[in-house]
Amino acid sequence: MNMQALMQQAQKMQRDLTKKKDELNKKEFNGTSELVDVVFTGDKKLVSVNIKEADITSDDKEILEDMITIAVNDAMKKIDKETESMLGAYGNQFGGLF
Repeated sequence: MNMQALMQQAQKMQRDLTKKKDELNKKEFNGTSELVDVVFTGDKKLVSVNIKEADITSDDKEILEDMITIAVNDAMKKIDKETESMLGAYGNQFGGLF
């Protein structure tokens, strides 16, 4: 394989990777717990927090904080899984650089 063909292949892979990352960043991921729903974009920006119970008492504050943490972590796991699914093939070709 000559150097020009190799460069063209690398440029195509870079364009494909950029396209996949853009697609991932635009997707929304919903994390849930008993009392809370959160939504993140693929680039891990928080879009919204929705508390399912309208009237939260002071006793529920600690539980609610825990539920938000669970929901956020759930969304982050989904983003990581989708990232690996979409971009994992590229990372494997470059020894995990992506």
